[in-house]
Amino acid sequence: MATTSRRLTARTRRIGRDDPRHDRPLLELLPGGAPLSWVRAGEGLVGWGCAARLSTSGAARFADAEAWWDELSGRFDVDDEVGLPGCGPVAFASLAFAADPGESALVVPEVIIGERDGIRWITTIGEPDAEIEVAPVHPPGTVSYSDGRLSSSGYRHAVTEAVRVMRAEDPELAKIVLAHDLVADTSEPLDERFLLHNLAARYPSCWTFAVDGLLGATPELLLERQGCAVRSRVLAGTVWPREGRDDDELAAELLASAKNRSEHAYAARSLAETLRGFCSELDVPEEPRVLRLRNVLHLATDVEGKLADSAGGAAGLLSMLAAVHPTAAVGGTPTRAAVRRIAQLEGMDRGRYAGPVGWIDTGGNGEIGIALRCAQVEDADGGWEDDSAAPGSGRGGGRVRLFAGGGIVPDSDPDLEVAEVEAKLLPIREALEGVR
Repeated sequence: MATTSRRLTARTRRIGRDDPRHDRPLLELLPGGAPLSWVRAGEGLVGWGCAARLSTSGAARFADAEAWWDELSGRFDVDDEVGLPGCGPVAFASLAFAADPGESALVVPEVIIGERDGIRWITTIGEPDAEIEVAPVHPPGTVSYSDGRLSSSGYRHAVTEAVRVMRAEDPELAKIVLAHDLVADTSEPLDERFLLHNLAARYPSCWTFAVDGLLGATPELLLERQGCAVRSRVLAGTVWPREGRDDDELAAELLASAKNRSEHAYAARSLAETLRGFCSELDVPEEPRVLRLRNVLHLATDVEGKLADSAGGAAGLLSMLAAVHPTAAVGGTPTRAAVRRIAQLEGMDRGRYAGPVGWIDTGGNGEIGIALRCAQVEDADGGWEDDSAAPGSGRGGGRVRLFAGGGIVPDSDPDLEVAEVEAKLLPIREALEGVR
């Protein structure tokens, strides 16, 4: 439900070069508490405070978000002197992967600072203290790890079972995307900004995000909209660094892999087929490229299109999200049948892992990624039913639940799949441990 029913005033002003906030990195402007972030290569949006909030769940979560944002957008009195995408009121969004269970959240900050094309601005909603002092960032102390709801051995078993299902029980299934989680306890209270700073430093080409306690650095852009232009980056097919192999050799291996190429082609094709229903023009490259990150290499395809007139309106992006999520890259092939198998094989609640995350504005613009390489900040008891099973309970420190996953196909090797998700957990583990 919404946290406000009153009219709201939103003011956007350009931050001048004489303002000390002009040249500081966006993430360094966050005062603490519950940060909101969508930053890549130094540009994007950060926010704090809460002017309005929606919590929703179930199959209608996208429709609920659309209706709420459309209604709330009509109650803003907007004074915007900049006029770029992301100016004026913005809702940071994080939606659950599955209809049941999982809670989705949209948060409208009281203060938003953004930067695009070298122009920096500040938006305030109501009368917040925009000059709030930025508290020092505190490290989390000692980090210890323990099994999550699906341990490494449990993940290996799930992969083995998925391979059996695809080979013997349901041969029409070509791919199932499974996830693994890991619990990290910290000896000191967790400052979410510590993770964000470290992630941004090591993965500047990814989108560093924080929404309602879900933090990460994702390389995958589900949908971006600027006016009538729409864009998506599809990732599917992965290799990771191994001793004796340099990046060029790994990239050549990835491009030559029939397994990875087939997996990627289906993901790109299925996304394009859905998106085409919203577009008058759509460009899908025939060949993927290789996206190189510190911990893995991916096959990537950037899809670009022009929206048809019927896709207009402030909530058009949310309507498109409902249609394209989940993609084959994070669900499987064919996607609906694969997603039904995920809950059976994993036996855990993913929450908002692999769900849409990003921001939308009242003009219909926005950037929404897929919540990958991420961690969910949990309460002191971490949501565990049995406190004795929650290492570190009551220590006064913090707890986060780390996630990573991979696409499983009929010829997947369970041991290699376990190695892949361990490689994908590195960004969050290193961020927690202060590695830059």
